Amino acid sequence: MLRRALLTCGILSPLLYAVADGLSGMRWEEYSFRDYTISELGAIGAPSRFLFTTLLIPTYLLLLGFGMGVWQSAEGRRRVRVVGGVLVGLGVLALAVGLFVPMRPRGTEQGTAGMLHVVEGAVWMLGLMTVMGFAAAAFGRRFCLYTVATIVLILVFVAWTGVQAARVEAGLPTPGLGVIERIWWYAYQLWFLVLAVRFLRERSAAGMGPPRGSADYV
Repeated sequence: MLRRALLTCGILSPLLYAVADGLSGMRWEEYSFRDYTISELGAIGAPSRFLFTTLLIPTYLLLLGFGMGVWQSAEGRRRVRVVGGVLVGLGVLALAVGLFVPMRPRGTEQGTAGMLHVVEGAVWMLGLMTVMGFAAAAFGRRFCLYTVATIVLILVFVAWTGVQAARVEAGLPTPGLGVIERIWWYAYQLWFLVLAVRFLRERSAAGMGPPRGSADYV
């Protein structure tokens, strides 16, 4: 029951993140979901910062719990163990570092704060790609293809988002940037949810032999 509860955290974390995004954006009257980035909700001095940061704490605690559930579900599968371990690391990184290195407001020089925000985000993305790569290798062909497609989408839209980063710092209009960023952001949040459902189904079939689609036992 504890393992199932921890795996269910992988469903709750993406959903709570969406709630944090939506509620915090509505809290800031001038905020544009279409044109502003998600990070701006937690920017220094933003009217939405307190609410957004407060909601992200349980969001990342749930992600950490999901990682623990995946680790416990490894049962001898080295690649799955890596997925669980890195998920735990991502949760810890977000809680211990991510919440404390916010960007500066749009239209101001980002400086050291902005640089730290970008570095933390890059490390987080590296961890995410590691999780997705090991999960793709651990499971069946369908899940692998879904994961590869998600990775490609993320990389394309991350690059597209980065093109407008200088315009955010300069305070220039960024039409569509919020939509572009949310496409890749929620693509990986959905991937977390799908992974959690897969593990929960695996637990439901416990006692019926090794999980189908996995040949990673040692």
